[in-house]
Amino acid sequence: MAAGLRAVRRWALAAAAPPRLAFARSASVVTKANSGQPNWLGVGAAFGTTAALWGFLIKEHNEDVMEYERRKQERKHKCTGCS
Repeated sequence: MAAGLRAVRRWALAAAAPPRLAFARSASVVTKANSGQPNWLGVGAAFGTTAALWGFLIKEHNEDVMEYERRKQERKHKCTGCS
């Protein structure tokens, strides 16, 4: 009886396993990185993107600070003749 249960379990595991791709080729190729010839286009794109994002962040921050100061001045202004 125990041998039969082991066989059933083995068949269940084999049936549940994904199909094997014995003859499939790998789509990725791993090569050793050549640090003698860096990818300058990639380096430039990374630094350029970083600089652009920081510039955008600083510009948005300055606009937010100006808007905050403008609204703070409006709250202090209590003149009824202006509205």
